[in-house]
Amino acid sequence: MSSAKFGINFINTSALFNFFITKPKAKKQKTYDYTRQIRGQDYVFEQVKNDTKGYMTGQGKGIAVGDFITLQDGAEVCCYQVEQIDYYANPSDMWTALLKRVV
Repeated sequence: MSSAKFGINFINTSALFNFFITKPKAKKQKTYDYTRQIRGQDYVFEQVKNDTKGYMTGQGKGIAVGDFITLQDGAEVCCYQVEQIDYYANPSDMWTALLKRVV
């Protein structure tokens, strides 16, 4: 009968904790000002769900989920947060987004 050596391997539990538990740093949210753009000409915005959400098609690079977009609605400036966004293939800076109004 042969004898075998057993060894205990210790792992760095704090590194594992950091790897599996901590979240990656959140991207800083940006605000994009479309108040000087002309609705229907520079962008299209269609309100849905009791005016709390809307679909917008516009142009601009770098807009991502969580970012904010300000729009002019008559004399009022409204702020919306991007919930979903899809970029077109051509032109690559054109997108359609679902926006949620924020107070």
